[in-house]
Amino acid sequence: MLQINLKGKRAFIAGIGDDQGYGWAIAKALAEAGCEILIGTWTPVVKIFTQSWSLGKFDESRLLSDGTLMEYKKVYSLDAAFDRPEDVPQEIKENKRYEGSAGYTIEEVAKQIEQDFGHIDILVHSLANGPEVKKPLLETSRAGYLAAMSASSYSFVSLLKHFGPILKNGGSSISLTYMASEKAVPGYGGGMSSAKAALESDTKTLAWEAGRKWGTRVNTISAGPLRSRAARAIGFIDSMIAYSKANAPLVKEMGAEEIGNVAAFLASPLAAAITGTTVYVDNGMHAMGIAMDSQALHASSLQTV
Repeated sequence: MLQINLKGKRAFIAGIGDDQGYGWAIAKALAEAGCEILIGTWTPVVKIFTQSWSLGKFDESRLLSDGTLMEYKKVYSLDAAFDRPEDVPQEIKENKRYEGSAGYTIEEVAKQIEQDFGHIDILVHSLANGPEVKKPLLETSRAGYLAAMSASSYSFVSLLKHFGPILKNGGSSISLTYMASEKAVPGYGGGMSSAKAALESDTKTLAWEAGRKWGTRVNTISAGPLRSRAARAIGFIDSMIAYSKANAPLVKEMGAEEIGNVAAFLASPLAAAITGTTVYVDNGMHAMGIAMDSQALHASSLQTV
């Protein structure tokens, strides 16, 4: 029987701030396969995350199939909007949410992980932010658009640039994207659709460059809608879940573990020849060209049994 075995492997998952979302699900799936977990958490919420963990608030979510709890080796404070210390503006340094924090740029975190552990085998980018995501693209400011691109797509380029040298040959790098990269999804604004399109395009180029330079595989997972805290902030996640259930080939709600399982596969030797690919894990929603629940259609003549 084929099994995903990641024992002896080490993963850095950037973008976990609670026990919801796909980043957490990926960490848990990797842990189930025996992988050692390092976590990158946005600097302003590191204390909240680590305190919640130590107080047992995540214990139910940490439960693995063998009855043990998922553990991490270390949590790193990370703000992927900044590549190097000199990129951090003074107003951020003086911000109360960053008080007492240091070493949170991408370059510094990569160097610290190298110092702490020497190398990693798996790099996961579970980061996205669009400060104007609720605005239509036509109403998005230049600053808001560029902020979305910086946090949601360039951050992956920078992570791979800085972590590539400590990724073992044959390592895997995975990011998360969304169908709005290639189709109009009204309500998913602020330049986020553009950022996801850039992320998918960069996946192909980075697969070539990182593959030839470090032997690293680079893939992205196009995930269906999930009722995570980050998704709820957009404001229409429940409608998107309902729409998917009504129109996708598979009539069920997405589970975060489904993304985690695919990520574990992509990170494993079973996917050794897969790179430069967008893998759709969305109940088949990406394949649909029409909405089956549209009032313009006579559903009885289109549905099949």
